[in-house]
Amino acid sequence: MQRLESKIRTIPGFPRPGVVFRDITPLVGDPAMLRLTVHQLVHPFIGEDIDAVAGMEARGFIFGVLAAQELNVGFVPLRKPGKLPYDVQSVSYELEYGTATLEAHIDAINPGDRILLVDDLIATGGTASASCKLIERFGGEIAACAFVIELDELGGRARLPGRRVHSLLHY
Repeated sequence: MQRLESKIRTIPGFPRPGVVFRDITPLVGDPAMLRLTVHQLVHPFIGEDIDAVAGMEARGFIFGVLAAQELNVGFVPLRKPGKLPYDVQSVSYELEYGTATLEAHIDAINPGDRILLVDDLIATGGTASASCKLIERFGGEIAACAFVIELDELGGRARLPGRRVHSLLHY
């Protein structure tokens, strides 16, 4: 994990004073480290009954698509409103500075599908929790949630009670 951590750039004061941003750009720019990250992200789930990977816009798409490929399953994009051209189901949720909404096509998840939720980072857990709710509205089951980075002090894991959570790096 030290090799992965060496590819995470720390930027204090972004996007505002007091925030420490964890930049994954150097990680995704290194093909060997990206491959290792995706392998480590999905390793606990290889051989499990997973029907699809879902990822949240936008950085969840990077790791989610690659995780789906590694597991040989499809990918479900969870998008911001107005980005999907077909009928959608949506969920709105609170952020520390307002509200946000995620959407997915109504035929993206079938009842009983086991979904691995993937994102680059879990902080307060609001987006991950809302994503789980959206998936469950379709009748899908959350097999697990996997994150490259977990910001432990922000307590996001607590917003996913009873769920299996796998994070590679902890800050």
